[in-house]
Amino acid sequence: MVGGMELIIIGVVIVLLFGGAQLPKLARSLGGFFSEFNAAKEEAE
Repeated sequence: MVGGMELIIIGVVIVLLFGGAQLPKLARSLGGFFSEFNAAKEEAE
């Protein structure tokens, strides 16, 4: 299980890699990926 400190470190690394301006676009694409993944998972079941 990932703890709070690990999430903070991961968040800082993501901001450093992608920059603040790219984060909304990255979050939007991740949200689309997860919704498509869940839809495919439910369809397979």
